[in-house]
Amino acid sequence: MAIGIALVGHCGPDGYMLRSAVKYVVNGAEIRMINDSEGLEAAIKDGVTTFLINRVLDWGFADRAGVALIKHLREKHPELKLLLISDYPDAQQAALKVGALPGFGKSEVGTTKMREALAAVA
Repeated sequence: MAIGIALVGHCGPDGYMLRSAVKYVVNGAEIRMINDSEGLEAAIKDGVTTFLINRVLDWGFADRAGVALIKHLREKHPELKLLLISDYPDAQQAALKVGALPGFGKSEVGTTKMREALAAVA
């Protein structure tokens, strides 16, 4: 069975870069790119359980803060695997405090840190 992973709130170029990197690390992953609340809810209903959430959501969300979205999703869907994608250590710490798993920054794509973070959810 393929692993469903959603990239949430990333701009086009970053989303495609992450998509390629995730597919390389998680063999057979089915990737969804989500840029609005409706797409997010549809992915959850379809059984996607892993979400790589941008620190600042691109568009289509009432609140553009990724950490706020993680907090909301953790409260509503405690079973989800949520990771923040951010190079800022303070944002990563804030995400961990509201229930995210350890994430990584876009500058860490292709590194051991990214591979370890994805291995934890695959």
